[in-house]
Amino acid sequence: MTYVITQSCCKDASCVPVCPVDCIRPVGATGEITGTEMLYIDPVTCIDCGACVDACPVDAIYYEEELPPELERFKDINSSYFEHHPLAMDSQRAGTDHPAVEQGSLRVAIVGAGPAACYAAAELTRVAGVEVNMFDRLATPFGLVRTGVAPDHQHTKAVVKLFDPAFASPRFECHFNVEVGKTITHEDLLAHHHAVIYAVGAPKGRDLGIPGEKLPGSYAAADFVGWYNGHPDHADTTFDLSAERAVIIGNGNVALDVARILLMAPEDLAKTDIAQHALDKLSDSAIEEVVILARRGLREAAFSVGEFLALGYLPGVDVIVDSDELDAHDDDDDVETRMKLKIAREFTQRPVQPQNKRIVFRFMVSPVEVGGQEHAESLRVVHAGGESEVIESRLILRSIGQRGVPIDGVPFDDANGVVSNEHGRVLREDGQRVPGVYVTGWIKRGPRGVIGTNRSCAEQTVQKLWEDYDSGLLDREVAARDAMVGLLAERGAEPVDWQGWRAIDAAERERGRETSRPRVKFVDIAELLSAANSSDAAC
Repeated sequence: MTYVITQSCCKDASCVPVCPVDCIRPVGATGEITGTEMLYIDPVTCIDCGACVDACPVDAIYYEEELPPELERFKDINSSYFEHHPLAMDSQRAGTDHPAVEQGSLRVAIVGAGPAACYAAAELTRVAGVEVNMFDRLATPFGLVRTGVAPDHQHTKAVVKLFDPAFASPRFECHFNVEVGKTITHEDLLAHHHAVIYAVGAPKGRDLGIPGEKLPGSYAAADFVGWYNGHPDHADTTFDLSAERAVIIGNGNVALDVARILLMAPEDLAKTDIAQHALDKLSDSAIEEVVILARRGLREAAFSVGEFLALGYLPGVDVIVDSDELDAHDDDDDVETRMKLKIAREFTQRPVQPQNKRIVFRFMVSPVEVGGQEHAESLRVVHAGGESEVIESRLILRSIGQRGVPIDGVPFDDANGVVSNEHGRVLREDGQRVPGVYVTGWIKRGPRGVIGTNRSCAEQTVQKLWEDYDSGLLDREVAARDAMVGLLAERGAEPVDWQGWRAIDAAERERGRETSRPRVKFVDIAELLSAANSSDAAC
């Protein structure tokens, strides 16, 4: 018997070092992004010990006899990977191992509170003596885990429990609801810390550069995701769900998330932590069909096997794949591509039910113009053969990637949408290092990888920071540790600390219990701050 890794795998790799027979793959070196969408367990080598189950932060690993019906396919998916990639031993990765430092000799500011920031904090606080201050402009931590992961993926959100030890450390302080670049500056951070790590992600959706894309009704998919996840920046956005068809340009996992949320039954959405305003609006939605467009073919599709497979289990929804290129090329296609093609062929063989809603995948088409006068009404596309077509829709979402935005005082690579860096060390235009300034996550490497990818990325950055510390490059006088609290007060900030977040968390969960939901989020800043200041903070 064996254990099986399934759809919600985050690639955090917490399961790898606990496996006594080293049978989980692929695992790269520190800072390396492996090419697969998830991790896999070799069924031949697995000794059925269950250590990986206990270590998995997102409950993605099941005993093969206990796989739910919708996940049974992953037994074959895990096995298939090792048929093409025979197990080679001794590839486990170790994190940073540094001796304790003198208290006060290394204080690090981390800007951002998403997975990349949290992994960096966890890595740093493992070393006794290190002090860490975390800053984020939002009043809540965890970045895209809270505001990006789909509300029906509660297992994925559970990854945040990994960060509890770091956040509970007396050497760690968080200052949420504090915007670096507005309330405090880059120079302020350097004056109070020996090093600064920016982990601010890639918040800006990429544009298509076509006429009409700025019309109301045409948005970045990230805006829609933020709306249904209760991001305060998007809580007041209005989306037109009155027509029968929505169009999504791009076919990564975000596109599949959006399509799924648009078509899920209201009673199923009501079991999630979707924002209440979105639940209310989607419950009255007229959308019956979501068309997912891609410039290239199915072989180049960016969505994962797991997310593609899961669409087939949506009740009352047909999955239609409009492609003639569904046969595998054994010499050229990797195991995940072959699996996507196989699933697509199965979708095409299913009978279409007239009463069902539909997700339609269309490939080899390029958007060229959003039509409409005061509001988006259609999307004109051009097929690979040159013929043009107009697709009617009042909701057009572009899911074609994200890019970072410049940070005041920090060199920025505008062409790639990241901070200029070498393995996490920030570089000036002349290629010289900026002392004490580092990056991790999407602002470092671009929007690639999944949640767990940030672990290896953060380890690499922290490793470079330690090299600089050991070389004496971070040895300088900084303000006293409590001086930052005074500075924030002078600037009129209303920071939310860890106890404040726990109070928000407790209040949201209590609101959720009243309606049998995981939580009901606060989306208004005033409500968040009120909850943070509540005397009912969890202890």
